[in-house]
Amino acid sequence: MNLSIPETSPVQVAPETFLIPNLAPAGDAYLPVNSLLIRGKEPIVVDTGAPVHRARWLEQVFGLVDPADIKWIFLSHEDGDHTGGLDTVLELAPQATLVMNFFSTERRALETPVPIERSIWRESGEYFDAGDRRLRLVLPPIFDGPATRGLFDEKTGVLWAVDTFAALTTGAVHRVEDLPQQMYEETSLFFGSLVSPWHQWLDPVLYDRHVDSVEALGARVVTSAHGPILTGDAIHDGFDRVRTLAGQPRLAPPGQEMLDQILASVVVA
Repeated sequence: MNLSIPETSPVQVAPETFLIPNLAPAGDAYLPVNSLLIRGKEPIVVDTGAPVHRARWLEQVFGLVDPADIKWIFLSHEDGDHTGGLDTVLELAPQATLVMNFFSTERRALETPVPIERSIWRESGEYFDAGDRRLRLVLPPIFDGPATRGLFDEKTGVLWAVDTFAALTTGAVHRVEDLPQQMYEETSLFFGSLVSPWHQWLDPVLYDRHVDSVEALGARVVTSAHGPILTGDAIHDGFDRVRTLAGQPRLAPPGQEMLDQILASVVVA
């Protein structure tokens, strides 16, 4: 089924903090492709969306902050759906410092090198100060790249969980309580397994300790690149869903049969 893509607008999730949402078609549903903007004394762009959304993403972000005022660009990792607007923001925000780590810098260099003279490297458990707030880097419970690091804003309690808590949505619907429960339950487990197929080899006890340590940050709002906004009881529920993956068989992704069906529908159309 070919769907028209609903237009999305920034969603305020905390004081001076906005989810920057876009959507990609996924069958008869949509995959969120989000990033985050934290305004304040020293505005912070958290990931920069996907290349297919670049023009719209720039409109969304620069509608909320003058690029000349951006002081920080946090890059969770170098995957394309997190770096779509990076080069443009670096060009239009000459005062911005790029927060990465050694490995993401090296991996990005194989495509388009980043200006290391404008960078600082931070690892999980370390911080950077953005004037009116301190931000802590964390290792998310789920990740598909070794350089991935999440971000926790100590001032607002907003956690950027990167690829954790991914799930499909029905459209421009950004909060978990507004999603069909069955869709959320089924697709959150599927995407957790798709992103982190290594979960099948995890020791549940050891993995729970890590998940517990992230939940213990006490996030009041959880945002992510491909999932809904979580607040209240939905936060603990989300962490519990992640915990259930440890030691469980991998959920198989679509294969050749699905591709044949897609190709057949294109030919028929």
